[in-house]
Amino acid sequence: MLASTLVTLALVLLGYAAISRRVQGTIVTAPIVFVAAGFLASDACFGVLDFHADNHAVSLLAEATLAVVLFTDASRIDLRALRRESAVPMRLLGIGLPLTIVAGLIAGVVVLPSLLVVEALVLAIVLAPTDAALGQAVVTDARLPSRIRQGLNVESGLNDGLCVPLLAIALAVAQADVDALTASAAARVVVEAIGWGVAGGLVGGGIAAAVLRYARARGWIEPHWAQIVPVAGAALSYGLADSRGGSGFIAAFVGGVVFGLLTEDDAAEAKFAEEVGGVLSGATLFLFGAAMLGERWGHIGAAEVGYAVASLTIVRMIPVAIAMWGMHAKRPTVLLLGWFGPRGLASIVFGVVVVETADLPHTGTMVDTITATVALSVVAHGVSAAPLVRRYVAWHDASRPAMESRPVPEQRWRHRPPDAVR
Repeated sequence: MLASTLVTLALVLLGYAAISRRVQGTIVTAPIVFVAAGFLASDACFGVLDFHADNHAVSLLAEATLAVVLFTDASRIDLRALRRESAVPMRLLGIGLPLTIVAGLIAGVVVLPSLLVVEALVLAIVLAPTDAALGQAVVTDARLPSRIRQGLNVESGLNDGLCVPLLAIALAVAQADVDALTASAAARVVVEAIGWGVAGGLVGGGIAAAVLRYARARGWIEPHWAQIVPVAGAALSYGLADSRGGSGFIAAFVGGVVFGLLTEDDAAEAKFAEEVGGVLSGATLFLFGAAMLGERWGHIGAAEVGYAVASLTIVRMIPVAIAMWGMHAKRPTVLLLGWFGPRGLASIVFGVVVVETADLPHTGTMVDTITATVALSVVAHGVSAAPLVRRYVAWHDASRPAMESRPVPEQRWRHRPPDAVR
């Protein structure tokens, strides 16, 4: 099974690499290709692969991918640039993200009445983070106003890390609510997850930064080995926390923040971590298509699809509109910011965590809904990104609205693909 999976995945990677320049700026995106290939290889279609969401290989790859992404994202946020222009991303994160979780909770209670309230809360948190890679044209096309592009860029880079502790708390509360954990045990789980997660990140990120700074100052480290340090830092942070029962994801995020604060801004040294994260993300999307979409395809019903549609529209767009109130943003801008909240890697990994660790009565319904939402997002946001960017750019160039036209400092985009518009 492992050999056939590696062969199939390798062929998909080679195939997309071969046409990547040809499909640049079209509706054929890498996430669409990887998810579609995984689904076609699953038992639901040609039966090349027999993977399931609870397969250890799937969870291992997904967790490793998110750890690298969290560490890299956190380390590459330019805090000085963010302080100079924080209005849009901070509104999206500080107002839009909490309201999105509340709206997702309400939608879960209404659309999926079989779920317990705490299960609906877990589902809302799982589907709150956004993934810029699914609509990459929106954060890589330099024709877009930098204030809007960078707002979505920073939001996507930080919201998955912010949702990790919220998910840990919600899962503990949910398990206590269904008597899978006592209240004291649930509180201990939360304290250990967050406490050891923060500690692991502080130590892991600090060690990685100290090694890089010490060796670089003395000229001991080769440039290509310097590129390994962020990946090693992510693994060290995750491993230190996980070994003590803490959240490896919190550790990876905190470790990335520490690493970024203690090391100089060097895009070349982060390149390898970005490329590793990009390849792992593609592999995770492939296994999502094979293990989750392929397995759960026949279980997804009208209610799950209805929640998915709501999650990608009103659950996201109304909170964004509220968050942007008072910014004097024009309606096309609010609609663009609201629509481009794609759900991808973080939601997939959080879904795997729910399957692995949560003993909840309606886990199947939750996984079906997560699968439907991510699959719909991959297609809808991938197909719409390029044409909507072109329309928005044309509108902006014709009207030049004041709020949108204000230039802001550039933040380096998470996992910039080789075919990104520069």
